[in-house]
Amino acid sequence: WGPLRNQMLIKIGDVDSDEEFNKKISPLYHVDNIKAPLLIGQGANDPRVKQAEADQIAFSMKEKGIPVEYVLYPDEGHGFARPDNRIDFNGRVELFLEKHLGGRAEPFKRPEGATAEFPLEE
Repeated sequence: WGPLRNQMLIKIGDVDSDEEFNKKISPLYHVDNIKAPLLIGQGANDPRVKQAEADQIAFSMKEKGIPVEYVLYPDEGHGFARPDNRIDFNGRVELFLEKHLGGRAEPFKRPEGATAEFPLEE
């Protein structure tokens, strides 16, 4: 992750130490401008996108009444490696798209080994 992170810093700037720049580009500071519903799928062990970041945007959107669905997988990292969790999230994406874009979706059945949690519902 280190070399890739360094490449990103060159491309977008140092968001860790430049607070003004971070406020300019971070969606967290522009939640009021989000107009479309958002589905967040997060691995709790993600070393790149920390769960706290997903929590912040999801809870902020919920507080402002902006449609958001947040699915947390406690045993996943960056990307979903466990097949049951991949199947689970893909089914949730299908339902989300059906709900917000129209069309149809297959009936959803949670895979037996899926570990999805829903922090906004707790």
